[in-house]
Amino acid sequence: MTGPTAPGVSGLSRGDDPWHVGDVALTSRFLLGTAGYPSPQVLRQAMLASGSQIVTVGLKRQLAAGGDNGFVQMIQATLKDSGARLLPNTAGCTTAREAVQLAQMARELYGTPWVKLEVVGDEYTLQPDPVELVEAARQLSRDGFTVFPYCTDDLVTCKRLLDAGCPLLMPWGAPIGSGQGLVNPFALRLLRERLPDVALIIDAGIGAPSHAAQAMELGFDAVLLNSAVSQSPDPVRMAGAFGQAIEAGRAAYLAGVMAKQDFAVATTPVAGNPFLIGNP
Repeated sequence: MTGPTAPGVSGLSRGDDPWHVGDVALTSRFLLGTAGYPSPQVLRQAMLASGSQIVTVGLKRQLAAGGDNGFVQMIQATLKDSGARLLPNTAGCTTAREAVQLAQMARELYGTPWVKLEVVGDEYTLQPDPVELVEAARQLSRDGFTVFPYCTDDLVTCKRLLDAGCPLLMPWGAPIGSGQGLVNPFALRLLRERLPDVALIIDAGIGAPSHAAQAMELGFDAVLLNSAVSQSPDPVRMAGAFGQAIEAGRAAYLAGVMAKQDFAVATTPVAGNPFLIGNP
């Protein structure tokens, strides 16, 4: 496992390539969800294997479960050991009012102004409701929250969220839990090009480490995922695999990925250069 200051796949220290949420500098670009793990112990091991510095937990789902069965206690203990930060989320909310109330509860319980804002408008796709999402973001930003909005890849909605006070954006790669990867790379590239100074985190739809690497190669700042790790037969090994893929994708982006061509380009020049094949 690559540590926060150990050489990564790029040959550089993670500390040489930080990203920021407000005044907070982060070196890991892997945000990990905590739902659906087979046991608190497996969750702890996956958290540590991922190297994540931001871990998200759904308050509404925990309350609906009638108890955390040790998961929340394990999360908090592991966060203390690793120095990672908790990011409560409003998963399951369908209105701005409901999301704002839940965010306020989360701040009281966990003592953090950070919140991953989810306001879903369609039960089938779990697609965010852009109107309710922007309204909730505006209210929470006024109330001193650092809002991580889960949104689609629509550029106009993303701009409205920034105007509402969000310091970053979390566009989906595909519907939550679908594992489809990046279904609309064009829209994601457009977001990166039009919002060059905004921290962009791919959230939802990632199913394989290659999907995460692709997101990082496009220039996104980080990736948040849950199901691809928690639903793996070996969540701990998969968490480590995602950590390596995210580092590799980031290193490739910094190095510069070659441009695609519609035709073959010879890589070994032969014209005008005599050479021998076999014995003379």
